[in-house]
Amino acid sequence: MSRAVDTNEPFRRVLNYAEIQYSYCLWGRMPGSVADEESPFNECAHAYLAATKAVLMAMREMPGERAVASEIISAVDADMVRRGLALITCRFSGEAFNTAGLVNPRWSKVPLHPASMASLTALALMLGLGVLALGRFLRPKTQSSE
Repeated sequence: MSRAVDTNEPFRRVLNYAEIQYSYCLWGRMPGSVADEESPFNECAHAYLAATKAVLMAMREMPGERAVASEIISAVDADMVRRGLALITCRFSGEAFNTAGLVNPRWSKVPLHPASMASLTALALMLGLGVLALGRFLRPKTQSSE
């Protein structure tokens, strides 16, 4: 999407919003962020998905991007039908998004959501072990006195 050539200011604004929102939602890596309405990342995920949909719809109006955008939209629609998600909506599906305001995850609810808590705990553990291993690797070797 960011490789689109024939763009305008509104398109670039929505594209930028979608990319920022995606990073706020931890790049879609939290389990259940889309399908689980209780996930602290659910509203955040719907915001970046709505922005991405708006970007694709705008690309479908661009002569140089029309074919690629239509192909992506068709693939997403087919996948949603295959998964039985085409007609399913949740409480955030109908909300409009505003590029002036980012939707943050509900961090205070993370400890109450087991899947999110487990993912973030595993990530923290891996980072901690990585720092320890790096510290051990970079520690100067002591010379023994003879």
